[in-house]
Amino acid sequence: MEAHLHPDVPIDPPSPASVPSAYWVGPRHLAGDDGRLYDAVADTLAGLGWTSLTIVRGRQQPDEALEDRQVLRSTVLHISPDSLRWAQWVLPDEPFHLGNLPIAWQVSARSDPSSPLAQWSAYFTPEVPGEVLGTFLAALDARDQPAAMPLGGPELVLDAVTAHGWLRDVDQPGTGAVDPTFASHVRLGEVPPLIQDGAPLALVVEADKAALAGWQAWAEPVLGAGYLWAASFGPSVPHDLVAAFADSLSSSAPVLRRVVPESTHDRLLRAPAG
Repeated sequence: MEAHLHPDVPIDPPSPASVPSAYWVGPRHLAGDDGRLYDAVADTLAGLGWTSLTIVRGRQQPDEALEDRQVLRSTVLHISPDSLRWAQWVLPDEPFHLGNLPIAWQVSARSDPSSPLAQWSAYFTPEVPGEVLGTFLAALDARDQPAAMPLGGPELVLDAVTAHGWLRDVDQPGTGAVDPTFASHVRLGEVPPLIQDGAPLALVVEADKAALAGWQAWAEPVLGAGYLWAASFGPSVPHDLVAAFADSLSSSAPVLRRVVPESTHDRLLRAPAG
């Protein structure tokens, strides 16, 4: 069923005594994560049959009661049935930042279950729409060899977004695209520091050699006012998986929301749900 979206339907914070109203909103790349990025992704992974483990690190004094233990950090790890891919909720675990935003989810894959090292990793901050990250994870789960050579080249990613009306970057049409409002971007280029990747050249960047390129995606609704969300894919992440992310990100289909980001509140089209 298609929902007709209107810019003049308000989404106001609900009063404590009322049940929050739900709305269909778009575009989804500016819709945020509805304040439930962990739950949305965890539900997707549970549906795929992944196992979840909770890792808790804290401080406990001798003879201290369990309920008095000081939990310093807690991480939830989700592992695929074949142990070749995993997703880690790292937001409570002092993650590093992308675009001044903390990493919320780190997704990794390897080619050999006996190896403790990931072949590649991808990183997602809060406000990445849960539907988009869920699509990426479903594509990863469906891939026979998650760390194998890419199925297709960079054009897969650009074709995915331009099919939904995004525009190729004027200066770099072969490596970047932007949505029609110039708020959200995807670009193939040098990855930020601390992005983990199993490619040998990714570990050492010499002055006379170009760094390996990976896909980056981000939303900056107001130029210079900070990012809404950011995502970074290591150089070895297969292009077809990034294309699945990009296709969902740029989709014109509305998403269900009770809470929307303040920075995009006035830029979203919306229609009451139900």
